[in-house]
Amino acid sequence: MNYSILSKKTHQLSSKEINAICMLKNTYWKYSMKSQLDWFKKNTKKTDIHNMFYFKSEIIGYTLLRNRSCKMNTIFKKYLLFDTLIIKKSFRKKKISSLLMNFNNELIKLNNKFSFLICEKKMINFYKKFNWETIEKKKFNILANISNKNGMIFNQKNFTKKNNFKLDFFYLK
Repeated sequence: MNYSILSKKTHQLSSKEINAICMLKNTYWKYSMKSQLDWFKKNTKKTDIHNMFYFKSEIIGYTLLRNRSCKMNTIFKKYLLFDTLIIKKSFRKKKISSLLMNFNNELIKLNNKFSFLICEKKMINFYKKFNWETIEKKKFNILANISNKNGMIFNQKNFTKKNNFKLDFFYLK
């Protein structure tokens, strides 16, 4: 098969790759290409990690791990915000999302960070298959204009349901 996964930081991406990512995202989130590109420029940092799943030379899967900060009580920590998991419609149900999720989990561990994501309730069981854990809504706060979402965490050894701390996630910083 002609599949491959390539991981690059934002500053390493070519204009062609950025356009291909935005075009893939636009198949699910229907905005204009200009809007997708504007979002990309505004919300990604130079060190954010873009994981692209290729079939031949076409990007058919994509995830974004965004380098961000959170506050755990009074301590600031770096984490990877898991943002965007998309598979091209004609390639869904072929276990590509599983390969991409396992790849992301390994990258998170290699970076010695934990990761956080927000998702709809219907996606929780999918992420649980990859050892992501739900966080009670009272245990985290997203410092951005996002509401009514479920939080999940991966690779955070010190976080248990018994602890007393709350996480404040800086979603945009």
